[in-house]
Amino acid sequence: MFDARIRPLIDPILNAQGARLAARGVRPDQVTLAGLGFGLLAALLIALGAMGWALAAIVLSRLADGLDGAVARAGQPSDFGGFLDIVCDFAFYGAVPLAFVVVDPANGLAAAFLLFSFYVNGATFLAYAVLAEKREMKTDALGVKTLYFTGGLLEGAETIGLFVLFCLLPGWFVPAAFVFGALCLVTAVSRVLLAARVF
Repeated sequence: MFDARIRPLIDPILNAQGARLAARGVRPDQVTLAGLGFGLLAALLIALGAMGWALAAIVLSRLADGLDGAVARAGQPSDFGGFLDIVCDFAFYGAVPLAFVVVDPANGLAAAFLLFSFYVNGATFLAYAVLAEKREMKTDALGVKTLYFTGGLLEGAETIGLFVLFCLLPGWFVPAAFVFGALCLVTAVSRVLLAARVF
C-alpha cells in the first residue's frame, strides 16, 4: 500500500548510492546475498532473544534489498538477479516468524498462520507476474523491477514495519501476526479478483 508512495522518495538516494557501489565493482548479486545474510542474522538474533540487535540487522538487510536493484540499474541488470532477489526476500520473510517460534514456542500457531498467509499471498504475486510476463504487460509504478509487480493492501514496506514492531514489542507477536496474516489474505484475494478481470 505504501510502496508506491515511498519509492519516489527513496529511489533517488538508493540510485545514487547504487551507482557509487557499481563504480567500485560491486555486483548486484553480492548486495542481494549480503541482504539475505543480514536477514538470516536477524532471525538468529531473534531466536536468541536479542531483539535490539535483530532490529539493526533487519534495517541493514532491507537497506541491501533496496540497494541491489539500484546497483543493477547502474550496471547490467539480469534476469537471474531478479530471481535471486525474490528467493532471498521470501527466505527472509519466512525466517523471521520461524525465529519467533524458536524464542517462544507459544508463538507457534500465530507464526504458522502468518507463514500460511505469506505462502498464499506469495503464490498469487508470483502467478500474476508469470501471466503478466506472458502477456508482455509492463509497469514501473513500484520501481523498475525484473518481474511485474502488482500493488496490494500489504506490500514490502508494511511487512518490514511488522517485523520492526515484532522486535520492539515481542509480547505483541501473537495478535499482530494474526491481524497481519488476515490482511495478507485480503491482499491475496484482491489479487485473485484482479487476475480474474485481467486474464
